[in-house]
Amino acid sequence: QVQLVESGGGLVQAGGSLRLSCAVSGGTSSLYIMGWFRLAPGKEREFVTEISRSGGNTYYADSVKGRFTVSRDNVKNTVYLQMNSLKPEDTAVYYCAASREADWARTLSRYDYWGQGTQVTVSS
Repeated sequence: QVQLVESGGGLVQAGGSLRLSCAVSGGTSSLYIMGWFRLAPGKEREFVTEISRSGGNTYYADSVKGRFTVSRDNVKNTVYLQMNSLKPEDTAVYYCAASREADWARTLSRYDYWGQGTQVTVSS
């Protein structure tokens, strides 16, 4: 059973940076497309970014493009989300997810495994 554990969340001022990590266990991370989603108060869980199995291709939601960077280290079975120029509207619980889809996933229903989430709070 694949397990995902996020870390790195916290409280940061607007304009600051955070780096989230997602440790994959119970399976080889290189078998999966890996993604990040977030859930803000009063909103539905939304797609943030995903990265291909090799790490050579990435895709971002428009709201984070140019500010967030996803990467992965398949040797360490870890996925990262570098978040720069953070805004109060980035405040949410951030979830790591793994997909067995052959191509791009990008939607909740195409992801098979989920972490428990890590809180990110951006103060103004």
